[in-house]
Amino acid sequence: MRRLAGFAAALLTALSLYPALSQAQAWPQRQVKFVIPLGPGSGVDISARLLSERLTAAWGQPVLVENRPGGDGVIAVNAVLTARDDHTLLFSPASSFVGHPYMLDKMTYDPRDLQPVARVSNTVVSIAVPASLKVTSLKELLSLAREQPGRMNWASATGVTDLVFAGYLKGAGLDMVKVSYRDPVSALNDLVEGRIQVYSSAYAIVRTQAQAGRVRVLAVQTHGRVPALPDLPTVADAGVPGLTFDGLVGVLAARPGNLPDSARDRIAADIKTALADPVITSRLTATGQIVSPGTAAEFAAAIDEQASHLAAIIKVLGPKPAK
Repeated sequence: MRRLAGFAAALLTALSLYPALSQAQAWPQRQVKFVIPLGPGSGVDISARLLSERLTAAWGQPVLVENRPGGDGVIAVNAVLTARDDHTLLFSPASSFVGHPYMLDKMTYDPRDLQPVARVSNTVVSIAVPASLKVTSLKELLSLAREQPGRMNWASATGVTDLVFAGYLKGAGLDMVKVSYRDPVSALNDLVEGRIQVYSSAYAIVRTQAQAGRVRVLAVQTHGRVPALPDLPTVADAGVPGLTFDGLVGVLAARPGNLPDSARDRIAADIKTALADPVITSRLTATGQIVSPGTAAEFAAAIDEQASHLAAIIKVLGPKPAK
């Protein structure tokens, strides 16, 4: 009887836990979608597609990638928020949304509705010049800009790197002309031809032309050295810490979609497991990324740090001019 009573008690305990266990394992119940604010072939796009293959196997549900470029990330963000679906996630650089409160004349969404889920990587951002510009260091470049006020052109690949570079120039009292582009390829072509003299972009964008000797990468904008690029100094190493910027990449959900904490934990853990594979690590490194998986809390803290950094830059830039 005692054995039977013990068995019955254990069974009741297990049954009482069943709803919680089943809820924790309920996600995903169907197809998962990663919405990307960049076009096919970008480092972030490649990351999402590599991870989607592994996560499809881990979750037993298809994980699809949908590219929604345009609007400096606004189109992709709104696509995720308006879906109100915990199976539609934003796979994105933080730079595609963290600068919106300053960059946009009118916010079309509430930033608090973006819920960090998992950190994935840091895209390496670099500063490059045309090979025809006879400078070999960031210090030489800035000295040349000081000697030739208003005669040198610069561009960057995202709205946030625009803010970082413009804030540094204003704080340093340097006069350079910003040139805007619809796509990073056009900017790269003009860099190669010497029509612009400075380009702040993902290293992956300039890598091929740098390897061909047509452009010269002077420094990376990451906080620390990039193991895959040991010969490139950081901007801080070059004496210009104000240009530091980490291309933070991760996964976010829409708060109205009600993604449960258990699902967030699972996504972060499964991404970390996938990124531990040397094959994936080598592929991402080749696209100019530093593998850096993290939890929702770690991703949120990194986003907050980047937002604070931008807030300080915006104070230097001052209010936007009235149109």
